[in-house]
Amino acid sequence: MAPIGVQTLFHPSGELATAKVFGEMGLPYTLSTATSTGFADVAKANGDNPRWYQLYWPSDDDLTRSYLKAAKKNGYEVLVLTVDTFDLGWRTRDLDRGFFPFINGIGVQIGLEDACAHEKLGFNALAPNATAEQKQMAALYHVVTTSRGVSPVWRDLHKLRDFWGNGPIVLKGIQSAEDARLAVDHGMDGIIVSNHGGRQIDGAIGSLEALPDIVNAVKGQIAIGFDGGIRSGADIFKTLALGADFVQIGRPVLWGLAHDGEKGVRHVLKSLLAEFDLTVGLSGCQSLEEVNSTLLVAE
Repeated sequence: MAPIGVQTLFHPSGELATAKVFGEMGLPYTLSTATSTGFADVAKANGDNPRWYQLYWPSDDDLTRSYLKAAKKNGYEVLVLTVDTFDLGWRTRDLDRGFFPFINGIGVQIGLEDACAHEKLGFNALAPNATAEQKQMAALYHVVTTSRGVSPVWRDLHKLRDFWGNGPIVLKGIQSAEDARLAVDHGMDGIIVSNHGGRQIDGAIGSLEALPDIVNAVKGQIAIGFDGGIRSGADIFKTLALGADFVQIGRPVLWGLAHDGEKGVRHVLKSLLAEFDLTVGLSGCQSLEEVNSTLLVAE
C-alpha cells in the first residue's frame, strides 16, 4: 500500500482496516507519518507480515531518531523517505474548505505517542490530565517539525542511514533519471517514482512519463517502485512491463475503505489482483518474468 495519512477520515477503522487486509494478503503495508493510528496498534492489526514506515523527515534529529526507533521496535522493516513534501503544495480545495485535520489531533498519532516529543514539550498530550491546549500544541509540534519547509539534501542521507541502521531505505518522490542515479550513488536501496498523486506541483510530469527514462538509467542497480494513477490490474501490468519492480496502490484502497471499511478494502485488492492475474495470462505470459515492454504499444 502507498503511504496515506488520516485514514480515519474515510472510515472509523482507518489504518487498522487497511493494515489488516494487506496483512491477510501478504502484501507490504506502508504506514504514513501522518497516520491517525500509532505504530503498535497498526502492527498488531497487520500481524507478522511485511510493513514499511514512510517518514516525513523531522527538522529535529532527536525526534527523527525516536520515530525510527519506534518503527523498528514495532517491526517496520523498510524506511520510505518522502522527498517531495517538505512543505505542502498549493492545494486549492484544501484551502477553500479550511481542511487541516492535524490541528484537531487527526493524523498526528505518531507525534502524540512519541517519548522524545513528550520530553521536548514537557508533557504527554495523551495523559488523562492533559489540557485541550496541550493536545493542540503537541499536534502542531508534530506537524511543524515534519513539514519543516526546508528541502532534504543528498549530503544528509548518511544521518538517516546512521539512525535507521542496516535496513533498506527507499526514496519516494523521484521523477528524473538524474535523481535516480544520485540515489544509487548515495547507497539507497530503492526509489519510488511518484509525484505525490499530483498534489504538490500543478502541471508536474506524470509518474508514468518519467518511469522509462528512470528504468533505463538505473534498472538492476536499485529497486524501482511506482506510485501514481494505478486504478486497475491492467495498470499494474503496464507499469511492471515498463520496468518497475513493484507498485503501490493509493486512492482505490481509500475508496474501498470509505465505502465499506475492511470489507471494502478487501474487495478492492481482490479485484485488482484478479484483473492483474487475468491480464498477465491473456497477454500470453506464463510468469511475471515474461512481462516486459515488448507487450506494449506506444501511441
